[in-house]
Formats: sequence, structure tokens, C-alpha cells
Amino acid sequence: MAQVGIFVGTVYGNSLLVAEEAENILNAQGHEVKVFEEGMLDAWQLYRQYYVLVITSTTGQGDLPDSIAPLFHTIRDQLGYQPELRYGLIALGDSSYDNFCGAGRAFDALLQEHGATRVGEMLEIDATEQPEPEVVSCPWVEQWGRLLE
Repeated sequence: MAQVGIFVGTVYGNSLLVAEEAENILNAQGHEVKVFEEGMLDAWQLYRQYYVLVITSTTGQGDLPDSIAPLFHTIRDQLGYQPELRYGLIALGDSSYDNFCGAGRAFDALLQEHGATRVGEMLEIDATEQPEPEVVSCPWVEQWGRLLE
């Protein structure tokens, strides 16, 4: 089965909860999974040949949470082209704000710009419609895990 690094951007813990549930589901499917609450470039590099699952909330005006912003900026400024990377993305947001899921959308755009391949569709979870994000994320993760080689 696949090796998956889960990189989490969280402010209040919802993204971490989603990541922990994703870890349980993917492990049950036979994948080897590690969660990074404050992932750095060296950890990211370990999974470039495997799979990355980015799970991030959005803060402020569509900004990345402090726990994942340094990784985003390092990837953008130092890493460059990553055609071997395959990834999934779960974005948490609140549609009552102008930049709904802005952090997740920015991460997706960055990885696309760097030539990475998204596996499946990005999942956007709206806190105004779903106060328990894992209710939506768990079925998505089950399906996503089946797409991995």
C-alpha cells in the first residue's frame, strides 16, 4: 500500500481532528501514514515520491494558519517544480467570510503550479453548514485512500 504524509494547518484544532480521523481510515486500508502538525520541508521531502494529504483551515482573510504557513512559503520560495508529487487536499473554511477556504485553495494552486498531481477532487468543508467536519471528511478520505496505488 501507499505511504502518506498528512500535513496539517490548524488554528482551533478542527483540521487536526480531521487529520487524525484520516490517519485512522488510511491505516485501516493498509496505508502507512504519518501526521505532521507543524510540517517542515525535510518532512515534506520524505513524501515527494509517495503521497501527501494537506488538511488546512483558513484564518483571517483567507490566510494560512501559523502551523502550516512556513511550509507553504518554503515550498513556494525554495522547492519549485515537483512533478513526482501526488497529493490530496481538504480545505476547511467558513462561507460567511469573503475568502472561503482561501488557505486550501492557495495550497492547491501552489502545488498545481509546481507540477504536482492532485489525486481526486479537493474537498471543501463549510463550517456554517457542517460544524463537525469529520462527518464530511471521513467518507471522502475512504474514497481517496482507494485511489492510492
